[in-house]
Amino acid sequence: MREQDYAVNSVQAEQLEVSRVLRNTYSLLALTLAFSGLTAFISQQMHVRYPNVFVVLIGFYGLFFLTNKLRDSAWGLVSTFALTGFMGYLLGPILNRYLGMQGGSEVVSSAFAMTALVFGGLSAYVLITRKDMSFLSGFITVGFFVLLGATLASMFFHISGLQLAISAGFVLFSSVCILFQTSAIIHGGERNYIMATISLYVSIYNLFISLLQIFGVMGRDD
Repeated sequence: MREQDYAVNSVQAEQLEVSRVLRNTYSLLALTLAFSGLTAFISQQMHVRYPNVFVVLIGFYGLFFLTNKLRDSAWGLVSTFALTGFMGYLLGPILNRYLGMQGGSEVVSSAFAMTALVFGGLSAYVLITRKDMSFLSGFITVGFFVLLGATLASMFFHISGLQLAISAGFVLFSSVCILFQTSAIIHGGERNYIMATISLYVSIYNLFISLLQIFGVMGRDD
């Protein structure tokens, strides 16, 4: 009887922990997306120029590793907002470039709506079905290196259609990451809501940028 009670208590404790991480993750994700949107709007209105690629890489990875180091403290929240604010700052010049195109506002709004639809649909699928997506870890590892190689190749070789293929690849890759990370929260693979938030935020960000590129190319073809 005691063993049964212990098992029931363990299951209940696990469910409470999952609920806590999910609640904190989506609350923080909503706040960081709002803050990122604010910094994007400010940099867009100020017409700031997109920084050097080294500034982007140092800023992103520096803040990412700092957040990872501070993940178990209150300073981790500060670092999280610093990282997402920085990413929003980078988004401003990108939005200005697309908004300057003919039909640019439709491109941006379409990418935004599609990003929200994809994220909402994938998250709901995992949360409702409770499926374990841990088997996608191998795909994510392979996909990362394939996309990295393709991105490096695009810097040195001007291959027709390569950039569009890379964008499509990032849409698929980001979608798989959303499935994997949401499942990890549910099934105990991720118990730190700060890192869960950062993972989902980066996937949403990459998904939005990739859809912008795809819709932008489609708009130019019209």
